[in-house]
Amino acid sequence: MKILVINAGSSSLKYQLIDMETEQVAAKGVCERIGIEGSMLTHKAGGKEKVIKSPMPDHNEAIRLVLEALVDKDCGVVKSMREIGAVGHRMVHSGEDFTQSVLVTDKVMQVCRANGELAPLHQPANLIGVEACQKAMPDVPMALVFDTAFHSTMPQKAYMYGLPYEYYTDYKVRRYGFHGTSHKFVSEEAAKLLGKDAKDVKIVTCHLGNGSSISAVDGGKCVDTSMGFTPLEGVPMGTRCGDVDPSVVEYMMGKTGKSAHDILNEFNKKSGMCGLSGGLSDFRDLTAAAEKGDARAALALDVFGYTVKRYVGAYIAAMNGIDALVFTAGVGEHTPEVRSRVAGNMEYLGIKLDEKKNYSGERGVVRDISAPDSRVRIYIIPTNEELVIARETKALVCGK
Repeated sequence: MKILVINAGSSSLKYQLIDMETEQVAAKGVCERIGIEGSMLTHKAGGKEKVIKSPMPDHNEAIRLVLEALVDKDCGVVKSMREIGAVGHRMVHSGEDFTQSVLVTDKVMQVCRANGELAPLHQPANLIGVEACQKAMPDVPMALVFDTAFHSTMPQKAYMYGLPYEYYTDYKVRRYGFHGTSHKFVSEEAAKLLGKDAKDVKIVTCHLGNGSSISAVDGGKCVDTSMGFTPLEGVPMGTRCGDVDPSVVEYMMGKTGKSAHDILNEFNKKSGMCGLSGGLSDFRDLTAAAEKGDARAALALDVFGYTVKRYVGAYIAAMNGIDALVFTAGVGEHTPEVRSRVAGNMEYLGIKLDEKKNYSGERGVVRDISAPDSRVRIYIIPTNEELVIARETKALVCGK
């Protein structure tokens, strides 16, 4: 069975075609600048890459170009659309309506549209991607895999804010969490590496990238996570501020004359590593600048590492123990300086990092970077959110 995985953004569309017999990627690509001048499709399959520069006024045209590329005589991987058994779509927000992946129906789409107000930047684009696929492939079953669903197992004490209870009952204000497919994948892989059933282990997963979140996974279920009502909460990120006293908004409005919208825009797009360092949001640039003596770049890295460490310690306390600490995503996998700041000096909690392993070894593969006498295993596990989406889609379509 071949499953097409779609991740639609506001002006982009990423895709993978996965052969579920081997779970290998047959083709993948990205449509960029949808609805913007200069749009293009980059398609990769069989060691070949084809770049198609073509106007994409909307996602319908992007999907059409993707399907054409998949059957292209030079770089295609299927003879016809009949070889695609299902389509799995990333959907950011499930609200409290769905606690697991679901097949697409009119009613499901209606609920997702209503939940769009909880993720106004992402959900509408996700929905457009589904509708475009439905139009192009009307007889192919489709599934929605939610970023938030993995975190739906959090107990109420973890997801409730200390706000008037009516904020929750009337307006759905609570912690939801994001990056769920990534946390699910790496926590399950960590359990396998430990040689134990997921229900028998306690794992802290650190999805560290331009957007970052930390999760506590106890017995295979998420019991807490750092992102909240939106992806702005938690650790400071590439351009997002992370946790901050909400009074700062009103204070800065008074000082600058800016609106709440303007201040929140700065919290989202000009803060975090970017704000602390003076414009650097990419961790490769930050580490390079810090090595050259840039004090603000070093400060940004210190703040990031310290905050992630603080969350790790809190989650160990919440779970009353830890068996494995996992690093994943772009920064988690490729930035040893960050891993040192997070996992260093935690011997009291049984976490002992082997710095030689941390700074050496092949990239892009699973690695154990814990010291031989560490009571807790420290893993680098490349995430694979697309595979999670494909597996969930297969299970729904095939009834397994």
